[in-house]
Amino acid sequence: MVRNSMENFYQDKKVLVTGGASFIGSHLVDSLLALGAKVKVIDDFSSGNLKNLKHTMNSIEFKQFDLRVNQIESESFKNVDVVFHLAAIHGGRGFIETQQNMMLDNLNIDTNVIKNSQKHGVKMLVHASSACAYPIGLQEKDTNRNLLEESQASMKEVGKAFPDGVYGWTKLIGEYQLDTISGSSFKGRSARIFTAYGERENLSHAAIALIAKSVLKLDPFPVWGNGKQTRNFTHVSDTVKGLLYLGSDERDLDFDVFNIGMSTHFTVNEFIEEIHSQLDWHPSKWDFQLDKPAGVASRASDNTKIREVFGWEPNVGINEGLKKTISWYLSNDDNPKTVQELEVKLNSR
Repeated sequence: MVRNSMENFYQDKKVLVTGGASFIGSHLVDSLLALGAKVKVIDDFSSGNLKNLKHTMNSIEFKQFDLRVNQIESESFKNVDVVFHLAAIHGGRGFIETQQNMMLDNLNIDTNVIKNSQKHGVKMLVHASSACAYPIGLQEKDTNRNLLEESQASMKEVGKAFPDGVYGWTKLIGEYQLDTISGSSFKGRSARIFTAYGERENLSHAAIALIAKSVLKLDPFPVWGNGKQTRNFTHVSDTVKGLLYLGSDERDLDFDVFNIGMSTHFTVNEFIEEIHSQLDWHPSKWDFQLDKPAGVASRASDNTKIREVFGWEPNVGINEGLKKTISWYLSNDDNPKTVQELEVKLNSR
């Protein structure tokens, strides 16, 4: 078992975060600075937001750049110890199912970042993969609440590569590419991130959209699918902590992959009910929209591996996580004030 000290590891380390203005990326930047790291950020604001970095901009080196282009600004990768690669074309379920051509750009982004990291002597690259990399056949029934284990998804074994949509394929191929390129002086870790939610998330993702609809008291309350599909709803603080553990992994392994997600199944209905309870409001009716994309029927993380290697696993429950998220949402001045304004924002990405 390896139980390392992040507090000591990141002190004075030079760290690059791609997609560092994003929901997860900006929280990661905050944590890295608190741990004493010297941080660079690359973001093109395709999904990130400059205001996510408003408290840290004076403490970081920032480049606005599109990592899809072949001749990327490779100078940013020089003299870097650790790269956290979070830049990607992504969004909520509706976005990834309707914008599949855009998802393919992730292949080019990964190629550019991985090759430039290796070229310039980066010691560790942590690649943000996804639970969408898992075969959909393992997630077909909401009554089968199995836990997804890292060895169940692989490009190297027959029958273990059938991910969740184009987005899942790009993430699994990204893992395979990093595994192939990693070597003795350039190590890689892929983080299969599960259903992250929390402060700074935008309306294209389910948790914030559900909070927005609840604040506006939509009644009947719209739910994509039958609401019985399960997720593990991992608060962003746990997602970031898991990424930090992976970046500080000093074991003599060229490549490894870890789940970062809660091991508890919650139905979407249960998650919504917790939101309503915290807002002290409940609709009189529910509107289950069976024509909307609802994703796989069941998804939660087997945490045996991350627990055995780092002595840790995500542990922020939905009650605590939603308190933080709802409090943050209610404090924003630019939230939609009407149903019509909400619909415009929901359809803008």
